[in-house]
Amino acid sequence: MNITTADLLFTPIPQRLSRLRELAFNLWWSWHPEAQELYRQIDPELWEQDYHNPVDFLRDVRQRRLEDAAENPDYLKQYDQVLDTFDRYMGEAKTWFAQTYAGTKDQAIAYFSAEFGLHESLPIYSGGLGVLAGDHAKEASDIGLPFVAVGFLYPQGYFRQRLDHSGWQEAQYVKLNFANVAASPALTPDGREVVVEVELPGRTIYAKVYRIQVGRIPLFLMDTDIHPNSPQDRELSARLYGGDQEMRVAQEIVLGIGGVRALRQMGISPTVWHMNEGHSAFLVLELAREQVQQGVPFAEAMQRVQSGSVFTTHTPVPAGNDAFPLPLIEKYFWQYWSQLGLSRDEFVNVALQQQSWGPTFAMTVLALRASERHNGVSKLHGHVARGMWQWMYQDKSQDEVPITSITNGVHTATWLAPEMRRLFEAYMGKDWEDRLDDVALWQKIHDVPDEVMWQARQSLKKQLVEFARERTRERHLRLGTSPAVWPVLDETAFTIGFARRFATYKRATLLFKDIERLKAILNRWDRPMQIVFAGKAHPADDPGKLFIQQVYQMSQQPGFLGKILFIEEYDMCVARKLVQGVDVWLNTPRRPYEASGTSGQKASLNGAPNLSILDGWWPEAFNGKNGWAIGEEREYSNIDEQDWRDSQHLYQILENEVLPTFYERGSDGVPHKWIGWSKEAIATVAPMFSTRRMVKEYATRLYMPAAGLAKK
Repeated sequence: MNITTADLLFTPIPQRLSRLRELAFNLWWSWHPEAQELYRQIDPELWEQDYHNPVDFLRDVRQRRLEDAAENPDYLKQYDQVLDTFDRYMGEAKTWFAQTYAGTKDQAIAYFSAEFGLHESLPIYSGGLGVLAGDHAKEASDIGLPFVAVGFLYPQGYFRQRLDHSGWQEAQYVKLNFANVAASPALTPDGREVVVEVELPGRTIYAKVYRIQVGRIPLFLMDTDIHPNSPQDRELSARLYGGDQEMRVAQEIVLGIGGVRALRQMGISPTVWHMNEGHSAFLVLELAREQVQQGVPFAEAMQRVQSGSVFTTHTPVPAGNDAFPLPLIEKYFWQYWSQLGLSRDEFVNVALQQQSWGPTFAMTVLALRASERHNGVSKLHGHVARGMWQWMYQDKSQDEVPITSITNGVHTATWLAPEMRRLFEAYMGKDWEDRLDDVALWQKIHDVPDEVMWQARQSLKKQLVEFARERTRERHLRLGTSPAVWPVLDETAFTIGFARRFATYKRATLLFKDIERLKAILNRWDRPMQIVFAGKAHPADDPGKLFIQQVYQMSQQPGFLGKILFIEEYDMCVARKLVQGVDVWLNTPRRPYEASGTSGQKASLNGAPNLSILDGWWPEAFNGKNGWAIGEEREYSNIDEQDWRDSQHLYQILENEVLPTFYERGSDGVPHKWIGWSKEAIATVAPMFSTRRMVKEYATRLYMPAAGLAKK
């Protein structure tokens, strides 16, 4: 065995446990709690200090701890079982894809996204878009898709959130040490490290490509923080969604054009190219350029690109779609359009969109024009997207605009609490995970005794309360706040969860429309209520940061202290604790601006019903027995009226339906009617709003038709 420099950075691992390192470098462990337990059991305190990162853990752990584990028969039995499960997973030949598309060869689906949320130890995601991309990649692995993913390895990731004494959000950036994450240099077929070159105005920028193994599929992430880039260009991929428009267009050029070139260097020739939102849409220009350079006219090249390209739009708000001023595009592409055989005007017209402030080169327009298959991320969002982009299809009615919908789902194994997993195995069978999208299977959840379900749910709430208390203690120690004013949650009180990006349209402060009424609801002696908030606002979004401050300051007022809690640094770890531990999930977007949303799906998977505006995915799931609908399925011309009506309805539902149901107990102390809602939430949401259903739908409706293949 050859010893490398990287090996010397690890604590020597006993031969009997040598595969702990191999396991650490495949993010399969991130959705298998039993694999995470292998590390946690060795040193629980260090596992928490290293924020559940096995690579970091293996560098820091004391050798004596490893030796003790290697001599523990119970640990070795568990170790062997986990590695056996891992080997069977990686070697599985009869995956869903292999059986459904038997005989297909040489297919590759390339999935491009600006962010990937895989685990809290790899902070290169900001929120829903990235977490969806991470869940999509994991499910592609689970069902055996021939799939590669492409993005950025941001050295400073997304910012860390800290609230000051007033509750104002402050952004902190901490550079990621690549030696402490499960990333290794990507290699060409002849073993060279992959470095791509992309031309920018007056210089060439270089991006080194790293590989992260996600189960069976590779994720390739580019990094520009390398020599010989200038200091400015080394910062290009430093932060997710950072910088001005000029940095944004440069980032997206590297993502799209550089991403194609990276795959080419590695000898990967995808038949399908999937753009997850418009950030990567420049890739279609590079695909067309390759063909034009071989003598194919641009129009024909674009037709070929269209046939193999898929585009998913996530943004129902016009301002959320990237569109660059034409002078900026001219600056960055003046040498590129000639390589496409185009004039300046012909190039601009490929993605021209008139804005109120002038003509722009719009990434969503580019993606729509250069792909044959497009989708929104819920049925309602598909309808909204068809309306937004109808101007591009002037001969079609809104319903005829070729944008379909595939509703988002969540990766079950990533978001399911271990307690619920054991419950599912006991009552739905050991093979339940093989039948995730089987609606009939999930009816068995109704066979679980109410007291068993209640006990599991109470255990999860207790864990959430302990977690929230610890996070709050850490914050107040940092700020030097007196212990006497530390808020303490109640393990038995009805608990609402609200956690998401603090964009203003999500209306985090809707609950506070009538302060006295809310105070009365929270403080009834016979049915107390508490609310846990979490979420980040973009560093440039002062209105969003003001919402956070308002929530925090309200939590410090008499009547709210200890009843409302804001947890800092919303990430995948905080999200898991919340969706698993709250009693109900609250979602209050201004309809119809929630494209889909998935946090409520994660909560219902774990038995927490939704209390939500009929927006995004919720209209497809709500059946009157699995949660509650706030407001009406309509749009308002007056947003103040909309906010008032929605808030009043929210109070009424809490007072008259939700809280009475939760606190109505049988002689055994179990809220049987409430548990009925909890079970129905699981039965209806778990199969239909899983990535199992979602990725299969992408494969059968979009990927395989784009590859020219049909289901066998």
